[in-house]
Amino acid sequence: MILPLVRICALATLLLAAPLQAQEKEQAANDVADPGAAIWKAANTAMQRGPIDVALIDQAVLHVPAGYGYVPRKESVAVMELMGNRTNDKFIGLIFPTADGGNWFATLDYTGEGYIKDDEAKNWDADALLDNLKQGTEADNEFREKRGIKPIEVTGWIERPNYDAANHRLVWSIGSKEKGAVAGDDNGVNYNTYVLGREGYIALDFVTSQKAIEAEKPIAANLLAAVEFKPGRRYADFSASTDKIATYGIAALVGGVVLKKIGLFAVAAAFFAKFFKLFIVAFFAVIAPVYKKFFKRA
Repeated sequence: MILPLVRICALATLLLAAPLQAQEKEQAANDVADPGAAIWKAANTAMQRGPIDVALIDQAVLHVPAGYGYVPRKESVAVMELMGNRTNDKFIGLIFPTADGGNWFATLDYTGEGYIKDDEAKNWDADALLDNLKQGTEADNEFREKRGIKPIEVTGWIERPNYDAANHRLVWSIGSKEKGAVAGDDNGVNYNTYVLGREGYIALDFVTSQKAIEAEKPIAANLLAAVEFKPGRRYADFSASTDKIATYGIAALVGGVVLKKIGLFAVAAAFFAKFFKLFIVAFFAVIAPVYKKFFKRA
């Protein structure tokens, strides 16, 4: 028997209504018992799933690819604090994978303190940059400990600073672990990428584990390439006669005066396993059987 599409949709709605209502009641009870679950649920609801173009304030556009999702600032701030990470007024939002496979997230920030001169990239002092990162991370540990989250420490470079002058993109990566813990493949990695604009820069920091970073570097690169400054806001649009020049150069973006205020982000992979994927899996667990049942008969 071939069912008309309207009837299929009606039957699917009826079948979904009871399970979803029961699931909502159960989830509401869980949210009260565990505020962390409510935070992840709000982030999942607010997420803008790719493919979609998302405005990054008045400066740029993020071309979110299929398989990824962007969470706006309000919900993202709550998620960051839940994982023991601080944000500031430069924070824009978060990017997550929406398909199964991958315990990572990426932060987006915009700093509009002027045009960043990039000539310093020719003479990096990697040791000094590493020391600044360690200091910034240590300063943030007080914030983590107040929230019952273990402090972290820098383990060293995963990728030394590398600047692509043609595209005005900077990449560097540092490893981290829980303070005092033995180094291992599950240690955290901050894979930091930047694209410079006329009035400042956008930072896309990819947070993952050491065992996964090599396979996930292309994802970070693709996400950075998906950030596009608007016409008139691009690095090449700079006018020396009218535009403000930042008081620091590109070296400050690698553990200098800028990152010293924030330090490293904690990975908190356990949160992904417990909450975020739960909502994705639960959604498809309810929807898939209905589609399979009715569309197979049609």
